[in-house]
Parts: sequence; structure tokens; C-alpha cells
Amino acid sequence: MALRLGDTAPDFTAETTEGTISFHDYLGDSWGVLFSHPKDFTPVCTTELGAFSRAKEEFDKRNTKLIGLSVDDVTSHGKWAGDIEETQGQALNFPLIGDEDRKVADLYDMIHPNANDTLTVRSVFIVGPDKKVKLTLTYPASTGRNVAEVLRVIDSLQLTADYKVATPVNWEDGQDVIIVPALSDDEAKERFPKGWNALKPYLRVTPQPNK
Repeated sequence: MALRLGDTAPDFTAETTEGTISFHDYLGDSWGVLFSHPKDFTPVCTTELGAFSRAKEEFDKRNTKLIGLSVDDVTSHGKWAGDIEETQGQALNFPLIGDEDRKVADLYDMIHPNANDTLTVRSVFIVGPDKKVKLTLTYPASTGRNVAEVLRVIDSLQLTADYKVATPVNWEDGQDVIIVPALSDDEAKERFPKGWNALKPYLRVTPQPNK
């Protein structure tokens, strides 16, 4: 069964390019992004891993650890890392799981038989410090992911975990947010001293509270 939001992210122990890792221990008190790529030595995956590596400092700022996966083994990952650095101008700087037995891919339902019955699709799982699944994204092999969008949703998830707000369409860090409808006006006055603009009783827009 596919993982759903709020489910506990399955723990596992696996060999990676940075040694043996136990997933929950690796995350510790951090957020995490676990993402799969279909296969080593493929063009789109090469660009993705270069881009995620270039953005690692941004993930670090958000207390978020990266870990990748494919059904190739660690030796293959290590050889491919040279191509990534050569073509993308950035060395790989986070662990890649060798999952040739598909143990982790099966745990996370990363193989979609109607797309390909042996290779993982481009799955993304964002996991909170409580080890719960906070967001899932699934892309086909033909479409590379948007690193900026992954960072944007982490910003939203972390903000909305701490405050009674939601983020509107196309929101980016620093922009106005929406007070959740479940919060009464009296409660909102205590929580949001900057006030708000009530476009409708259920649509109350307020400055981002942690800025």
C-alpha cells in the first residue's frame, strides 16, 4: 500500500555511498528528503543530483537532510558520481542508497509497474523530525524535478507546523499567509498581533508571523 500523509516513514538499514545508514538514525532530529531516481548513468538523473548537491546549503539552513536512491548498487553510484561532478560542476555531497534488491523501493512504493516494472519512478518523500510523511511527490522518468519547489514546500511545512496558518498559491518565504479557518477571530488577535485583512470570513490574510 502506498504511503499516505501522516504515516510513519518506514525505517530501514541500507548501504549507501557514505556507508551503512539506518534511515531514522540518519535523520535524527532533522527533516529529511528521500528521493528516488530511475537509474544511474541516465541524463535527467545526472542533472537532478547535480542540482540537489548545489542546493545542499539551502537544505542545511532548513535543518533538512538529503538521501537519494536507485536500484543500482553502491559501486555503480560511486562510478556515476564522477560523471555528475564533471558535467554538472558539482560533486555529490549526500548519500545515495544502493537498492539493488529493491527493499527500500518496495517499502516506499517507488516502483510503478504500469510505468516500468523494474525501475523506480521519481518519488519524493519529505519526512518531519517526528518521522511522519509530510509530503509526497511523484514524477515520471521523463520529467526532472524542481529543486526550488522542494525547498518552497519545506518552508511551508516548517512554517505551518509552528503556526496556525496555511500558505496560499505560489507562496514563497516572506510573503503573506492565511490564518486557518478553525481559529476564531478572538484567538487570532492573540496569535497575530500584526492583524489581518479579511477578504472573506474564511480568508484572513496576515503577514508571515516569524518574519
